[in-house]
Amino acid sequence: MAWWDLRPFFRFQSLTSRFQDLSRRLGFSAMTGADFSSINFHLIDTQNEEEFRQREVQLGSHTMRSHGYTVAVTHKHDWIILLLLVLTEIPLYMIHPFYRFVGKDMMSDLKYPLKSNTVPVWAVPMLAIALPIVIFLVVYIRRRDIYDLHHAILGLLFSILVTAVITDAIKDAVGRPRPDFFWRCFPDGKDVYDKWGDVICHGDEKVIKEGHKSFPSGHTSWSFAGLGFLSLYLSGKLKAFDRKGHVAKLCIIFLPLLAASLVGISRVDDYWHHWQDVFAGGLIGLVVATFCYLQFFPPPYHPEGWGPYAYFRMLEETRDMAQLPNAQNGNQEAQVANQEEQSHHGCMGLTLTGNQTSALEDELESGRR
Repeated sequence: MAWWDLRPFFRFQSLTSRFQDLSRRLGFSAMTGADFSSINFHLIDTQNEEEFRQREVQLGSHTMRSHGYTVAVTHKHDWIILLLLVLTEIPLYMIHPFYRFVGKDMMSDLKYPLKSNTVPVWAVPMLAIALPIVIFLVVYIRRRDIYDLHHAILGLLFSILVTAVITDAIKDAVGRPRPDFFWRCFPDGKDVYDKWGDVICHGDEKVIKEGHKSFPSGHTSWSFAGLGFLSLYLSGKLKAFDRKGHVAKLCIIFLPLLAASLVGISRVDDYWHHWQDVFAGGLIGLVVATFCYLQFFPPPYHPEGWGPYAYFRMLEETRDMAQLPNAQNGNQEAQVANQEEQSHHGCMGLTLTGNQTSALEDELESGRR
């Protein structure tokens, strides 16, 4: 090949221009150091967002002010059911119970003196409702978890109202006389019976009506419904069943149950109830409290028994949301890697084609010579 033959030079320029055009189409010509720095900054921002989300799900991020209305609206149907329970309880309390047959021979067990209540009626809601709610508020002030406060109050109210409806429904259906029924029916001590041997009461109508509501004990059922729920709540918060053998935790848990038991004992001591009434009332209240508690909280012996189901569900949802950006970044990185690999193979193919073309031209030139 002569020295003045400039075709290899122009061939090299053609290959160079073709390579530059291919690089421009793939977008490599616009890639600069600033672009790489922007990618790094994007990854750093994503990590900061993840850390922010992790801090957000910690205790104290879901308060009454920030999420109280949302949580209440989510459980609006539960609050409506509570209202229906209240409307159901009112007529059950006001209607007349079943007036069962009370003969003269039965009066031997119904002549206990008519006494006042050691635990007045107004004190039962204070013990069973107000006291647990105060403790729930103390826990909320410490933990700042609206899920725990809302579900504890909702579960407590469900426990109380369901127990009240069951208790008063049984009271009205059974109509068992109280131990002091004789003095309710005959305040002057002069008993009167009809031709079938049934009593003909001449006392105060309201007092007689109340005398047919012995079974089961309302004081006891309400007390165990509220204080039993509180006992389950404290056992979960204190982690009483963590297998570490701290008996002091059990002493704290037994205090509400002891208070409820004393309320039941006072009903027998005041001759307002038979012992069977108190036993049945305590059983009803404790069973309903257990069911209502497990509706919102894990069992106290569970590793996550210290918080409500809704709190851990919120953590899972937030964790899943935090993992979505990572998955998207991983997909973007995989796409970029595939594009780089394809471009790399494309350049190699172009180089090989150019080498083969130059080799073919060299052979033609040698043949000409």
